Amino acid sequence: MLLVAFFYFQNEKRLYLDLTKSKMHNITSQISTKIVYAHMSNSFLDKNTLLKSSEYKLALYNVGKEKIFGNLEDKIDFSKTYFKHDKHYVLIDNSALGHFGVFYIVIKETMYFKNIRTLQINILFFFMSIYFIIFILGYYLAKLFLQPIKEERIKLNNFIKDTTHELSTPISAILMSTESDTLNAKQIERVKISARRVSEIYKDLSYIFLQEHKDQKILKKLRLDSLIKEQMLNFEALCIQKHLNVHMHLEEFSFNIHKDDFIRAFNNLVSNAIKYNKISGKLSIVLKNSSLEIKDTGLGIEKNKLKDIFKRYYRATTQQGGFGIGLSIVHHVCLKYNIKIEVKSTPNEGSTFVLFF
Repeated sequence: MLLVAFFYFQNEKRLYLDLTKSKMHNITSQISTKIVYAHMSNSFLDKNTLLKSSEYKLALYNVGKEKIFGNLEDKIDFSKTYFKHDKHYVLIDNSALGHFGVFYIVIKETMYFKNIRTLQINILFFFMSIYFIIFILGYYLAKLFLQPIKEERIKLNNFIKDTTHELSTPISAILMSTESDTLNAKQIERVKISARRVSEIYKDLSYIFLQEHKDQKILKKLRLDSLIKEQMLNFEALCIQKHLNVHMHLEEFSFNIHKDDFIRAFNNLVSNAIKYNKISGKLSIVLKNSSLEIKDTGLGIEKNKLKDIFKRYYRATTQQGGFGIGLSIVHHVCLKYNIKIEVKSTPNEGSTFVLFF
């Protein structure tokens, strides 16, 4: 913008100078014509009419370069025909050819540098206006473009805090339970639950952050009913701890999917159903008609938050633990295997997740 303003000013300055010089030539030419015509026609020449312009100073000089008439008081260098004097330009014309004793017509402009000053102010004002507009627009666009990055940074910071908290709870439970040399059945059970939780956190983090580095997975048809029964054994202790009434209805069903992908999706759905369930609540797992339904009687999710629950790091509630990647993993698996997922939820009544294979 500075270069554009500079070159524009230089170009306009040259145009102003050429225009000023051209006007001065025209005026001296007209005056010379009047002098020659008046002398040759032996008519009266009213010299006062030659000084009617306020933009120029004029003087007529004889052959000895002595002023005959005019309002120009400056000392003139007759060795030049056009030159800058102080803050004005002066033009010397000799086309009068001695008529009425006039050999030189000298004219000085008085407006060029004032016009240049006005041009500078106008360009500066225009430049600052455009710069201000671009600055405001750039600031707005930068803020708009950086907003998603800022939001992701906030989410990532919260994720790190939540992950630290999630890990500290089971680790603290393990450390507290193993302080004594002998462990009772309750302490052993607590260690198992905590170790299982740490394992699940590790598997989720590995899955979502390291999956692009894994080898190409080989898919094969899996008996989902058998796999669900196998995985539910890992949740028995948690269900007992929360006194949940678990109902399972599993029909025989096979699907072409990698085992790790299904386990991560299923475990996250069941883990949430247990974690956000109420004490002595219900957990229903139904596999039939090529669909898997996982239903709980827990906290539920507000309707306006349902659209965001599959976003990474997003948490619909802060009442329970979690760090916002479980449902992101579920969503990723569903997209990968073209599995349709539906969610129904009512606050304080529970949530239902249905996968259609």
